[in-house]
Amino acid sequence: MKPVSFTLRSIKAVAIAALGACVLLAAPASHAERLKDLASIQGVRQNQLIGYGLVVGLDGSGDQTTQTPFTVQSVISMLQSLGVTVPPGTSLQLKNVAAVVVTASLPAFARPGQTIDVTVSSMGNAKSLRGGTLLMTPLKGADGQVYGIAQGNVLVGGVGASASGSKAQVNHLSVGRISAGATVERAVPTTLGREDAIYVELNDTDFSTASRVVDTINRRFGPETAAAQDGRVIRVRAPQISDERVAFLGALESLHVTPAQTQAKVILNARTGSVVMNQAVTLDACAVSHGNLSVVINTQPVISQPAPLSGGQTVVTSTSQIEIQKDPGQVLLLKGGTSLADVVKALNAIGATPQDLLAILQAMKAAGSLRAELEII
Repeated sequence: MKPVSFTLRSIKAVAIAALGACVLLAAPASHAERLKDLASIQGVRQNQLIGYGLVVGLDGSGDQTTQTPFTVQSVISMLQSLGVTVPPGTSLQLKNVAAVVVTASLPAFARPGQTIDVTVSSMGNAKSLRGGTLLMTPLKGADGQVYGIAQGNVLVGGVGASASGSKAQVNHLSVGRISAGATVERAVPTTLGREDAIYVELNDTDFSTASRVVDTINRRFGPETAAAQDGRVIRVRAPQISDERVAFLGALESLHVTPAQTQAKVILNARTGSVVMNQAVTLDACAVSHGNLSVVINTQPVISQPAPLSGGQTVVTSTSQIEIQKDPGQVLLLKGGTSLADVVKALNAIGATPQDLLAILQAMKAAGSLRAELEII
């Protein structure tokens, strides 16, 4: 048997090979997301509700009735419905009442008796809703039907105080929230279980992602279970029995799908100078020149006084100095196929500010070098 000898070179080779194997084993698989994060089930949605009501019990911070007559009208109507008659011509000076708009979202499959959260927002000139109580307010949907009734104590996350012309305020005082402040009175009809199929709608239209979703569903539940109707809607056959359908939808939402790479896009906010680019943005070969030109005009007064006993008058004139400053421009060559990180690094290298990027990226797009959709908001 021949003795086995190890050299330093062979030990390094073995170590590098082992390290490479560990890296390959530890490397994560391609990023996959749950189907419930990429799409929604058609018909499973929220419905917006709105109502008009009154908040009472405020500590003198309610609406000024002379400027918000609708608050007085609402109080009079409420009192009449409760059997209290206000004599005609009575001028109500209310300080503890505020007219508000109540909004809520009715979740899918909500049933009468369930409770939902509501948001209470002042619509007059009330200083604060802190400590107030919302009176019974019907919440209506887009069809005009009442789907809930809201009432309860308003919780405001801010605080404020004023005295002798001084004022201090923390957070917002004109909007509050009531947890479980509304009771559902009517259910929204659903068509989820009336057909032999359901429809999965992707959050973003993408034909590649739709195709991958169809392949994943068919591998899990059998061939011809799913079929894409377009780049957004996918038809999926589902069981007819409600219990089996719920279990099927639960398993369907838990499927992991690797979405396709999104479209290259650059978002420009001209008001704030913000620039956001995704990782798919690339460049073709181009040259970028950047330089600043500034003009400074300085005007100073000059007083001219006559000699003593000359009979002249003092004259005030002005002299202006104009200075033009031009920073040396830099020409930077960007090679084709540049990634997002290289684009940002290159633009930072030439000293481009966010406002400069707006003009530079628009020029790149006009020159055909920017391989991305340019959207200005």
